Amino acid sequence: MTTDLQTLSSLFSSSDPEQIHRALQLVREEVSRVGSDQARPLFQMVSSLFYIDPHDDPELASILDEAISLVTGFGQWVIPHLVDNLDQGDLKAQMASAEALGRIGADAVDPLVEKYHSTRDPENRSFVLYALGKINSPQVDRAADLALAGARSQNLEMRDTATRTIGRFAGAIPADTLSQDILDGYYDALRANLADPNKGVKAKAVRSLGKLARYGHLDPGRKKELEAIALNLLGEDDEFRWDRAFVVRREAQEALEYFQK
Repeated sequence: MTTDLQTLSSLFSSSDPEQIHRALQLVREEVSRVGSDQARPLFQMVSSLFYIDPHDDPELASILDEAISLVTGFGQWVIPHLVDNLDQGDLKAQMASAEALGRIGADAVDPLVEKYHSTRDPENRSFVLYALGKINSPQVDRAADLALAGARSQNLEMRDTATRTIGRFAGAIPADTLSQDILDGYYDALRANLADPNKGVKAKAVRSLGKLARYGHLDPGRKKELEAIALNLLGEDDEFRWDRAFVVRREAQEALEYFQK
């Protein structure tokens, strides 16, 4: 290596963003020089930055983003490591790993599906669904059934994440390629989640239904039904009983545009 590990370790341990940025530059140069397979020892150093909390340390937010982008360029061998990070128990690292998997894209779909089936823990499965929702590729249709199962879950975190993921899938999977059974299941599950006692789940259900409409997955009859529901949530129908949660009304207002098209 042109830069020794001790020097890199010192730079990565710094609290100075400039020093950390320099470390990332050196790693990028080293990967370009020797290839990603030969630079495996550097992965752990770079991924240690996944523990940055951008809310507590906003000056390091760009460093975290740079680290995530750099990790995705290491090659497919990082995918199992990132998937394993999803159940390591640190929320910051889990979210950063999910973001990295999302940027890797379609190659991460099957490993994530395998991870989902390998565990029964709803928290682990929730993070798998969160990561799948980050992937903007039609290939996520191979995980379409997982999002449906999650949206029907009795576990709040699972239901919340899956309800959001369905909306993500709606934008990634082209209209008319999603199986009718899955589409019907999505519609019914999201309609059911409109009555969820948790306002976050309810708001995400409205948003995901809006995305199904926006990206051409819903027929005119279903959009008409949802238009009436959105107007009811906004208090703009004959009942004049709007939803008390602002977040739900906000999502209904945004989705209404697509229900009316």
